[in-house]
Amino acid sequence: MDKIPMTLEGLKRLESELKNLKDVERPAVIRAIAEAREHGDLSENAEYHAARERQSFIEGRIVELESIVSHADVIDPSTMSGDVVRFGATVMLADEDTDEESAYQIVGAHESDLARGRISVGSPIARALIGKQLGDSVEVLTPGGQKSYEIIKVDYV
Repeated sequence: MDKIPMTLEGLKRLESELKNLKDVERPAVIRAIAEAREHGDLSENAEYHAARERQSFIEGRIVELESIVSHADVIDPSTMSGDVVRFGATVMLADEDTDEESAYQIVGAHESDLARGRISVGSPIARALIGKQLGDSVEVLTPGGQKSYEIIKVDYV
């Protein structure tokens, strides 16, 4: 499997989730299964089946997170500088039609969160921005149609 680019903050968040699943969620679901078994007939025991489904989800997520963490390629944006957009950059854009400004940080796929302004390096906007520089105009095909943005600030914090 290839390396998975991500920021240190993203890696820490995934490691925290993994630790919680292993140290808190896994033992809790094991206890819930044991309690449900004590109630007798397992074939009609909804608590048992719900706990087993939860256990299956937790174990699957643990495997997924362990794989992601083991393949993480941590990139520290604070060590970068310049006006060229790369992974980790926080980019301020101005919509060329409305002059509305928006800011996005380009991060790994497993740490993207649009509500926090963090977009995946594989997203259409990020792909259009990578390699461009301050002052450039970029065209992005969005669900609402073609949009034009001007890069008005590139920051690596």
